[in-house]
Amino acid sequence: MEEKTYKLMKNTGAANIAIGVVTIVLGIVTGVLLIVAGGKLLSGKSKILF
Repeated sequence: MEEKTYKLMKNTGAANIAIGVVTIVLGIVTGVLLIVAGGKLLSGKSKILF
């Protein structure tokens, strides 16, 4: 019975680590894309006429 508990805990820990890594990578990618999009907006600012 205890072996099942330890296996379950190990699998849960591994899943949490994997989800954490994926979340960090997605956050970094999203940040880079937002910075690039903002740079494009700033570079085209002189072309906008109100």
